[in-house]
Amino acid sequence: MLALIQRVRRASVSIDGSVVGQIGPGLLVLVCAEQGDTAAQADKLLAKILKLRIFSDAQGKMNRCVQDLDGAGLHGGLLLVSQFTLAADTSGGNRPSFTQAAAPDLGRALYEHFVQQARSAHSDVATGVFAADMQVELVNDGPVTIPMRVVAGA
Repeated sequence: MLALIQRVRRASVSIDGSVVGQIGPGLLVLVCAEQGDTAAQADKLLAKILKLRIFSDAQGKMNRCVQDLDGAGLHGGLLLVSQFTLAADTSGGNRPSFTQAAAPDLGRALYEHFVQQARSAHSDVATGVFAADMQVELVNDGPVTIPMRVVAGA
């Protein structure tokens, strides 16, 4: 499973001009399932994201995770958006290949599992809509943008 994590001041996702998900400060997470990915990998990816220490502590060091923000009297949301294009292979020319992306049925199942697990573990979770044509708006904080991959057996 792949993710691109962005620390944001705010983020939203819209479909046909209507906002379907939004957060204030927190993490915008673009999520991609690849061929052969499993629910166990999705769970491991989510656990890593929830504990990723990329928010500032009182000394200004990146030492807090999104879950620490609630305990510090702040608010940290998660906006989870499916994005199969993270699996792009550009080694063969100028047109990306997406053959490593999971088939739509598996991709949807893993994305929905990821969202369900996130909602069980975190108080503020918003989403996009799987396979929809979405417009994502964000104010990247820092900027902080981190790619993450969890592979089988890792």
